[in-house]
Amino acid sequence: MALSLDPEIAQALAPMAGAMADATPPAVGDIAARRAMWEPIIGPAGTAQPIPADVKTSEHHTTAGDGARITMRWYTKDGAAPGPAVLFFHGGGYIFGHIDLFDGPVSRYVSASGVPMLSVEYRRAPEHPFPTPLEDAYTALRWLHAHAAELGVDPDRIGVMGDSAGGGMAAALAILARERGGPKIARQILIMPMLDDRTTTPDAHIAPYVLWSYDDSLTAWPALLGEAAGGPDVPATAAPARLEDATGLPPAYIEVGQLDVFRDEDTAYATKLSRAGVPVEFHLHPGAPHEFDSIAFTSDVARRAIADRIRVLKSI
Repeated sequence: MALSLDPEIAQALAPMAGAMADATPPAVGDIAARRAMWEPIIGPAGTAQPIPADVKTSEHHTTAGDGARITMRWYTKDGAAPGPAVLFFHGGGYIFGHIDLFDGPVSRYVSASGVPMLSVEYRRAPEHPFPTPLEDAYTALRWLHAHAAELGVDPDRIGVMGDSAGGGMAAALAILARERGGPKIARQILIMPMLDDRTTTPDAHIAPYVLWSYDDSLTAWPALLGEAAGGPDVPATAAPARLEDATGLPPAYIEVGQLDVFRDEDTAYATKLSRAGVPVEFHLHPGAPHEFDSIAFTSDVARRAIADRIRVLKSI
């Protein structure tokens, strides 16, 4: 029996299928075309579900090591008790996306869990290659720890979370914080994370179903890493799959769809953490492509995935 889309996801994708079949995918290396194609999709996808009325936002800023001003958006639920908080990084292959496009998902996480989140407008490749995006993330982590008391946050209960490239960013930040001796990260929540710059050989079983393609990865990783992409000198803080020693990393929640380009690297990362004694919860969702939860949000598999994420957020 061959791999196939979950029937509910296939139904949700059906209206898009014709347009996608007729469209010519952007060429490898064409970042502008990917931004033009995906950013108008991400925003409406995030607002296709209601924006919770019980979540308030406020803008904050901090300064990166190179003097750049970083914008961060703080999401809180009315009446939530002091406790944990989460640093959130949006997806977009490191090359597209902004925090505005992810207001919907972040607000819904905060409303359902009661856990406040700080969404970070990290700078994007190729204009800002590695390590700039990660240093922006680290600057935001330090800011959240420094302002924990006034925000009602327990500094020992700060987690990191992201989807796709944002999941890779969260994983890389956990590694960087370990290397630098802090600030402490209590949990890493990695949603279909982008972890390995060497994932370039298509898997014929999943190729017909991918939404983030192998060509997309062949565009995004060189944008982030330049000529080093795929070579021997990429550090784990750039591509966490390169990690050799996972000892001492924070407990991890990792999930990915079985029809996702990132499936094998995510599965391997969960195993690598486990072998180093890091507590790991791992989910492989059959019939699910990349970003299935925003495409088919009423599907059973998406509801289960969201419920698991909320449960883990509440446990920080």
